[in-house]
Amino acid sequence: MGKIYSYRLKFYLNATHAMRWSDQIGEEHPHTWEIICQVMKKEQNHFIRFNDIEDQIQKIIEPLQNQFLNTLAPFDKTNPSLENLGDYFFDEINLQLHEINCYLHQLEIGESPTRFYVVNNE
Repeated sequence: MGKIYSYRLKFYLNATHAMRWSDQIGEEHPHTWEIICQVMKKEQNHFIRFNDIEDQIQKIIEPLQNQFLNTLAPFDKTNPSLENLGDYFFDEINLQLHEINCYLHQLEIGESPTRFYVVNNE
């Protein structure tokens, strides 16, 4: 069996959100979400710099820094839960990485040091 290579990068998102329930909205509260991305190249012999990967991922995360997520699309209509944040970041980061001939293999997003949600690319 051959080796499989990937890049692993960690980011932090500081923002607030409030959970929506069927008949009410919770209190706005802050989080520092930890986002860990495992990135793979589409072509193994293709050279890629860590900075290039970081720049592409920051294009997705940076606009949400220090914001109230409930007021931003898609979370103005979708509950900004850990699971929905994970799905959003996985899809948006994966799409962004295609610009540099990479793809997102796995994303982990944590709302605390002990609670993470993981999304994988099959």
